[in-house]
Amino acid sequence: MLSREEFVFTIGYDGAAAVVDRQAKRKYGKLSTRELAEKGLFRAAYASALYSKDEGEIKFVAEAFNRQSGKTQTEFSESFLASLNRLFGVHLVDVRRSIYL
Repeated sequence: MLSREEFVFTIGYDGAAAVVDRQAKRKYGKLSTRELAEKGLFRAAYASALYSKDEGEIKFVAEAFNRQSGKTQTEFSESFLASLNRLFGVHLVDVRRSIYL
């Protein structure tokens, strides 16, 4: 499995290897989920929350994104999570290799 930092800054896949943004990982890799969201890096924050499997972090990112976009989402359901996965293009995938760009 990829490390948290690799997963958070994965920008795509090449076969069975994750393609990781080296510069973003170096610059933002040590930030927490909350810090990423506060900086407006919502995709990275959502990936971090998804990686941690912490429902509280996922809710925080969703609420922060909704505040920023002017949306009001009160229901936290499976369909809402699925829509966040589609929106950010992030899904947990078991990949063991990474390639850095």
